[in-house]
Amino acid sequence: MTETQTAPPRQGMAAPLRIPRFRLIWTASVLSNLGLLIQGVGAAWAMTESTGDATLVAMVQSATLLPMLLFTLPAGAMADMYPRRVVALVSVFISLCGVSTLFGLSLVGAITPGALLALSFVAGCGMAFFWPSWQSSVTEDVPAELLQPAVGLNSLSYNSARVAGPAVGGLIVAAGGAVIAFAISAFLYLPMIFAQLRAAPERQMPRLPPERLGRAVVSGVRYVFHSPAILSIVIRAFALGALTGSVHTLMPLIARDLLSSGANIFGFLLGTFGAGAIIGVFLMPHLRARFGVEGSVSRCIFALGLSIIVVGVSRSAVLTAAALLVAGAMWMSVSQFCNVNLQMLVPRWVAGRAVACFQAAISGGIALAGVVWGLHSDRFGVGSALVTSGVLTGISFLLGRLWPVPDGGSAYVASGESLPDPQIRIAVSGRSGPITIEVEYRVPQDRARAFYRLIEAVQLSRKRNGAYAVSISRDLGDPEIWMERYHFPTWDEYLRQRDRMTKQERELQDQALAYHAGGSPVTARRFLERPYGSVRWNEESADPGFDNILPLN
Repeated sequence: MTETQTAPPRQGMAAPLRIPRFRLIWTASVLSNLGLLIQGVGAAWAMTESTGDATLVAMVQSATLLPMLLFTLPAGAMADMYPRRVVALVSVFISLCGVSTLFGLSLVGAITPGALLALSFVAGCGMAFFWPSWQSSVTEDVPAELLQPAVGLNSLSYNSARVAGPAVGGLIVAAGGAVIAFAISAFLYLPMIFAQLRAAPERQMPRLPPERLGRAVVSGVRYVFHSPAILSIVIRAFALGALTGSVHTLMPLIARDLLSSGANIFGFLLGTFGAGAIIGVFLMPHLRARFGVEGSVSRCIFALGLSIIVVGVSRSAVLTAAALLVAGAMWMSVSQFCNVNLQMLVPRWVAGRAVACFQAAISGGIALAGVVWGLHSDRFGVGSALVTSGVLTGISFLLGRLWPVPDGGSAYVASGESLPDPQIRIAVSGRSGPITIEVEYRVPQDRARAFYRLIEAVQLSRKRNGAYAVSISRDLGDPEIWMERYHFPTWDEYLRQRDRMTKQERELQDQALAYHAGGSPVTARRFLERPYGSVRWNEESADPGFDNILPLN
């Protein structure tokens, strides 16, 4: 996806925090994200104390993040289908229930490895549904000119909690044990519940009914698949999570096995990684100004790989901490580059699903890493797993040649105005379909090549917005005639496509229409396939084709 328009003048990073509602939600989001990561640290250390099985220890991280892979896409669809504040509120309550149960079982000494994994999974489920709703609701909180810094702040909250949360959790575990970590984690969810109840905005009723959940998920995946820029970001996010996940999942074993230490060093290592992440936040604009987006991402990934190798071979707590400081900064920078640019490149109707695809990719990669690097550690040792991970991470910058991270920070996608419903003379319902659209152009032969290249971009836009079986054909008898044909499963899906087009996509279609050289306007026809019920059964029955003409709304 390349069509963007110049964004409003850039605002300072802290500008959105001057808006009370955004400030309230953002502050609560930092605390709730922190709560999830503290719970993960407590569960990992509780598992380390109860069993020496490296696979089970690593699977705590997988249990927490696996819901991001399993449920984030449905969560993103729900964020686009229903009021995002309501989805976020219910999601946080689910996480609160899971963590509170962990605290209760730990308090009475009834916690088991199975319960740790199961309840970590429940807490992860809640946050899997929360994150897409929270991040994609930014347009409800800030005006367009503050969208970019607001997206950056949300990304900062999400990623800072991801890396700083374990650091705080490690210190809490060192001071009071896993049970205190669970108690504090549960408490940190409460501000978000209060914020969502207080900050819920008025919601405009959509003119079309919401999509079914399954179809909404497919729409989101289809949009990402047919948007080359967004697909590149998702692929790079998965690679980042899978290749560097060894650091996240094996941190307790780094402290115990490589450094022969306990909870104090574990917390110290997590703290240095988190401190590096904060440094990475401030490094990001300087890196971008000097190297550009992809240049910065490639350099950060290479440095991240080297730092992971150092962690794998080091037996000194000081050297390991220094390497983790660099790793945290590089990891945060790469994640920030991906997240911010993705949100600046997608229209709002699919923002929740695009964010969900990004989160599913990076968290799914980390969840996969928890199993793979845990098994590798059991067989070859923790150091070997980290060195292998570092080497693969270091060379993964080459992925930028195939899937570069695009620069969306200086542009935003502008929504176009909804088109009026077309005039039709057959009675149809929203579920009527499939619908076939045919558009006939007359293009001079000397402009055929340029028209064909442009219509390919138009067709990619149609696929993103819901069309299938998109084709372009040329009349063998009259080579100036071109026929574009595409389909929708239902009439409602066709109307949604007309609402979804961005201003840039409309301009692209206008350019295609400008190639038409006929004496009459471009001809567009709409057909109802398998028109069951659209014709009368006998001579006495009314024909719905002409007696029930739908109005233009």
